[in-house]
Amino acid sequence: MKKKDVVAIVVAGGVGRRLRLKVHKPFVRLRGKPMLAWTLEAFEKARSVGGIVLVVHPNDIEMARRMIRSVGCRKVLRVVRGGSSRMASVSRGLKALPPDVKWVAVHDGARPLVRPELIEATLKAARRAKAAIAAVPVVPTVKQARGGWVEKTLDRKRLWAVQTPQVFERKLLERAHAKARNGAAAATDDAALVEAMGRRVRIVPGDHRNLKVTTPEDLVMAQALLTKRF
Repeated sequence: MKKKDVVAIVVAGGVGRRLRLKVHKPFVRLRGKPMLAWTLEAFEKARSVGGIVLVVHPNDIEMARRMIRSVGCRKVLRVVRGGSSRMASVSRGLKALPPDVKWVAVHDGARPLVRPELIEATLKAARRAKAAIAAVPVVPTVKQARGGWVEKTLDRKRLWAVQTPQVFERKLLERAHAKARNGAAAATDDAALVEAMGRRVRIVPGDHRNLKVTTPEDLVMAQALLTKRF
């Protein structure tokens, strides 16, 4: 996979209302720098990634550009306004890709603990399968329920908690998003859009530390894990 053929779309348009902070979630500080800076740093270190398209909240465009300059992110090609949903934000990122890009890695900006090794492993799997995602086995017992009553217990041996990065052949992901815009599918992650087209998606073992910061407790955990790492 040639370096220039791979670009990451980092989706960082979240407001983070559950965190109850004065700045939007991507700019919450962890160990002295914005959460988003840690995320971008991992993609800077991933040798197969040739560039980054950063998608942020419309009000955060200038803040993002200042942050990029201050932390020395050299791979960011464009900073793009996010849409009204995650799917819309990824679609805008796709439209901003350079024409020669063949592989796209989609990642949540709120996963600051992703490691370059996981990015590379997911890229390698996608090269063979056209679509690959990072995921971890589900540990707790999971019940399916309705109206407050258990319907059945699911077999956790077959359940995976999905993470990012998710890597796709560009043309495949563009077709999946086009179908979704036309009403063929709706999903909370890009892999589901590809699955809705009948395409198989390869699972790459992820990392339980690659958490998505959503709640105040997640923020405490991310801070602790980054402190332990360094």
